[in-house]
Amino acid sequence: MTTDNSVRVSVLGLGAMGTALADTLVKAGCATTVWNRSPGKADGLVARGADVAATAGDAVRAGRSVIACLLDHASVHEVLDPLTGELAGRTLVNVTTTSPAQSRELAAWAADAGVAYLDGGIMAVPHMIGRPGASVLYSGSADAFDEHKPLLELWGTSTYFGEDAGLASLCDLALLASMYVMFAGFMHGAAMVAPAGVTASVFAAHAAPWLTAMTGEFQGYAAVIDGEDYSVEGQQSLAFSDLDDLLAASADQGISSEVVDMVQRLIQRQIDAGHGEQGFARIIESIRQPG
Repeated sequence: MTTDNSVRVSVLGLGAMGTALADTLVKAGCATTVWNRSPGKADGLVARGADVAATAGDAVRAGRSVIACLLDHASVHEVLDPLTGELAGRTLVNVTTTSPAQSRELAAWAADAGVAYLDGGIMAVPHMIGRPGASVLYSGSADAFDEHKPLLELWGTSTYFGEDAGLASLCDLALLASMYVMFAGFMHGAAMVAPAGVTASVFAAHAAPWLTAMTGEFQGYAAVIDGEDYSVEGQQSLAFSDLDDLLAASADQGISSEVVDMVQRLIQRQIDAGHGEQGFARIIESIRQPG
């Protein structure tokens, strides 16, 4: 997708992700101004057609839409608090990683300053930006999302979650939670087979198709959770899901069982409460009600 040069966008922050976002805009023909706290990072973008601003204020004044891709919540305020007057009447798209509470605070701050605010959670690594598979979750101003959707779609599939500015961040972090626990499980498996001479590369060749196939179970688990009926026929029971054998094998291999211990505790709490014959999805109740 390309856009015309009348679309003026400013990107604040040229880390790996900010650079990827700005580069995609430049390639699409957007008039793009970039700023970074430390100089030099804009050289490649300038060579491809971007303008570089000497100050954050100059960058904000150059664009009707301002993209913030900074270090953290505090850095957003540090850079933008002195520029509230300059930002008034503009749209701020904040894709800095923040908590839901921080995103809501920034939305309130922006509203007080007369700034249309859109919060984004990027579900991609920098090299994926602008390519199939990249997606960005948004929440905040519906008008800002609708107006800027052609631009936002340059980076990846755009999904809008509603006016609550914290929802995109919440969903972003929830998806990251799923990812990190999956990666930890893979690494536990790789550690288990290593003493037997199986390399991580060989293990990965088996783990990738297996885990990909297992993601097909998500919708089934989701239906059970949403229906709140863990006794539905066909589910694997909690009693059958006991991980004692897995824990014993891990101990025999001389590795930590911390990753698996966590899952076993979630299972055991439901069994101890008398739900051992119900489905594995019931462990969400252990998560919802910490012991």
